[in-house]
Amino acid sequence: MEYSKLGNSDILVSRICVGCMSFGDTSSNFHAWTLNAEDSEAIIKHALDLGINFFDTANVYSGGTSEEYLGRAIKNNIARDKVVIATKVYFNEGKLSKKAILREIDGSLKRLGTDYVDLYIIHRFDYDTPIEETMEALDSLVKAGKVRALGTSAMYGYQSSFKNN
Repeated sequence: MEYSKLGNSDILVSRICVGCMSFGDTSSNFHAWTLNAEDSEAIIKHALDLGINFFDTANVYSGGTSEEYLGRAIKNNIARDKVVIATKVYFNEGKLSKKAILREIDGSLKRLGTDYVDLYIIHRFDYDTPIEETMEALDSLVKAGKVRALGTSAMYGYQSSFKNN
């Protein structure tokens, strides 16, 4: 497996990342095609055996059960410091407000069974919250040690450069 540094960080990630949207309890009504905990763990274990260390999920995937399944599989198969966990925030009450971000990171950490995530990703741009509020909240998570690096997803380039236009 080939590895690269994640952006400008010192985080070393496999060139292949396993997306975890297909893991989770189908009763959450997120997607009917998600895999149960056992099948999810089998895929995660196989990925680990291949040298993949990078896993991407979100607070909203299958009502949070994607994070639970990923966290459980990691705990059962590998030391936490040997994997890179990315999760996302946006689809929740308050979107990217400070209150929402602080609430959602704690929920994600609990579901993942860890005290930090390696990469915390803004899932969408929040037109209703001042970008300064969002960035201050994210910065506080990095300073608190709950998040190692920050990222963005599914937005225009000018939005992901954190400029408020």
